[in-house]
This record gives sequence, C-alpha cells and structure tokens, in this order.
Amino acid sequence: MERASYLTAYEEYLVAEKNLAPLSVETYLRELGRYLDFLKTRGLPPEKVDARLVSAYLESRRDKSGISARSSAKAQSTLRGFYRFLVREGKCMGNPAAGLKMPKIRRSVPEVFSEKDINDILDAVNVTTPGGLRDRCLFEVIYSSGLRISEAAGLTLDRVHLKEGILRVAGKGRKERLVPVGGEADTWIRRYLGQARPVLAAKRSSRLKSAPEVFLNYRGNPLGRKGIWKRFKEILLKANAHGKVHGLRHSFATHLLQGGANLRAVQALLGHADISTTQIYTHVNQESLENAHRSYHPRGIPRQEKK
Repeated sequence: MERASYLTAYEEYLVAEKNLAPLSVETYLRELGRYLDFLKTRGLPPEKVDARLVSAYLESRRDKSGISARSSAKAQSTLRGFYRFLVREGKCMGNPAAGLKMPKIRRSVPEVFSEKDINDILDAVNVTTPGGLRDRCLFEVIYSSGLRISEAAGLTLDRVHLKEGILRVAGKGRKERLVPVGGEADTWIRRYLGQARPVLAAKRSSRLKSAPEVFLNYRGNPLGRKGIWKRFKEILLKANAHGKVHGLRHSFATHLLQGGANLRAVQALLGHADISTTQIYTHVNQESLENAHRSYHPRGIPRQEKK
C-alpha cells in the first residue's frame, strides 16, 4: 500500500468505526503521516516493523521536535491505534506499539483569569462595530457556558435555544450536551444575532449558501479557531492582560467551584468523560485558598512551606 492508501483507509476507520470528531481525526492522521514518512526513508512498510523501530521513531520525535510528554503520548497512542487497525484488517500479525511504556504526563494547573480580569477583557471589546459585537458575544458565551474553542466555532443557529436558556453543544467524540446561557451572555447573543450577524452574513458571496454557524468573520464565512485565537490576542493587548482564550473555559470551571458548585455538575457542564480531568480545577481552588491565607492571615502560610 502507498502512503496515501494507509492514510485514507485509517481515516475511514476513525470516522466510520471510531466515530471520532474531525479535529481528532486530523491529529491522528498528521501523526501517522510523520510515521509513514519515517518508515519510507528506511524502505519499510508498517507491516514489517518491530517494537524497536517504533521506539526509535518516538525517540526521534522527542529529539528533533522537543515535544512534550503529552505530545509524545499522543504520538504513541496514534501508532498503537493504527496497528490495532492493521491487525483487525489482517494486515499485521501483532501490534509492535502495544508493549511500549507510555510517558508520564504531569498535569499542570491551568491558567485562570480572575473575575476582574474577565471584566477588563470583555469591557475592552469595541462593540460599536459588527465584528466587535460578535467578539463580545463570542467570549461572553465561552466564559458563560464553558465552551471549548472548537465548540464555539462549530456552534450553529439551530443549537441556540434562548427561550429555554440553553445551548446544545457538540463536544469531543461528537457527544452532545446541554449547557445553560447566563443572563449577560443571553443579552449579547440577542444583540449580536439581531444587529451584527445579519451584517456579517450579507458579506458572504451570493453564490454560496448562508453559513449555519453562529459566529461569522468579516467575509460572512464561519469564524474558525485561528480567527478566534487572533481576535482574543488583540483584545488582551487592549486590556493589558495576559493568557489564552482557553483560559475563559478554565475560569468558568474554577469560578463555579469557588462559588460552591458540585464537582460532578461541573464535569457535566464541561463535557468531561472522566471526573479526574475535572479535578484539576480543585487544585486551582486550593491554590487560591492558600494565597488568600498567606496574604491575609496574621499567621499565614510561609511562602517557602507551600507544597
């Protein structure tokens, strides 16, 4: 089989059998493409590879790219899944990636905006233009409902139910969940849909069908993830703030827990399959409590004793 044939066959498997989201499929195929290129330089097809060569490939990825443990684990997971597919198809007798030890992934505490930071960032948006109204609405929704960037970019008009005060969000693995819309976000959604989106939509070429996505760019096309990152970066500069757009989602979860929300409820709102993923936000909460104790208690925790 040629390189393209492997990629096409595996893509069909990931979509039809594993039902993975497009972004996940794209990530796996990109990594598989690197691996196939690596094998081509050695004149070997994937079926003729042993564990040592798989390990050598992963080692070369770490050495050349300086990738993190998380990215290394993702590369290894890609190869493990690919060989499971080849075994399933009868192309390979065994899985040479199955016995490799996965790298340990240290979970870092996510960066979170304070409530003041959130207000400063959102207030820095110029809402006198259609694009500004879109940006204010977009980032209010991400913070209010805890959306991933891809979820916000993929949100369509038929999934917005303002009468019920909910959004139907298509998350990872195409799993749907219902998330509430806060009062502030509701106000900006109504303003954006009524005043700004029609202006942006009118700029789309008449030869093309109207886009169903809620958030549009200045050409009337769906606003993509890169566009969202770019807009947020520009707004941060205006607000003299630092962080990433995903910090709005982190802040959503952290502020809920600080306000007394149940961890299971936050898990459901975020769309986490495993509660251990949600538990990272309890560490953020613990850190804020320690900082408060250190700053305001007369016998506060000495800085050097913090663990």
